[in-house]
Amino acid sequence: MKKFYLLLALCFCVSHLIGQNIKMVTSYSSPNKEISDLLQFENIDYYGVNFIGEDISTQDYILIAKEMWNGKLKTVDTLVNTAKYTMRPNEKSDTLKLKVLAKKTFDPKLKLSFKFPGMVLTRKFDAIQSDNYSLRDIGVNEQISFNENFYAFAYILPYEKDGMLFWCAVDDSGKDVERWGSEFGIEHYIIFEMKFLKD
Repeated sequence: MKKFYLLLALCFCVSHLIGQNIKMVTSYSSPNKEISDLLQFENIDYYGVNFIGEDISTQDYILIAKEMWNGKLKTVDTLVNTAKYTMRPNEKSDTLKLKVLAKKTFDPKLKLSFKFPGMVLTRKFDAIQSDNYSLRDIGVNEQISFNENFYAFAYILPYEKDGMLFWCAVDDSGKDVERWGSEFGIEHYIIFEMKFLKD
């Protein structure tokens, strides 16, 4: 009987590893205190990101922005689809590095810059007049597999209750990301969804 349970546990572990074959690891801000203080003063969110998976550096990927207003999906925009590019990295690696910077400008707009190897994408999005936007690395809690969409980041406003502001209560809630607006009364946020392609 013990052998049966051991085999069952082994099968579960193997199936879990097969399903989750990409890991997203992030570091926030900068280890340099002066730079970290400057980023905080300017209200800039900065993430260093490593996507770890088999030969991931040579795989194509898609990055999509979904704008949510008053609990409803307003726009869906494909920002990057590397399958349309002819250039490919030559060196195979199990790590793909990305840097993401985000801040609200005076327009008011949300300005984000995604720095992939060999490519930088900078975009602006409409925003409300608030300094409370925060970029959340929600992909670190996702089970990520090749050829499946996953939520990588969300640029959100906080949940407000009794005069207090809560960001972690939103992104740690376990609720469907596309329902955060209606669940928490958040007027506006942007979801950044990704997919890694593999034959």
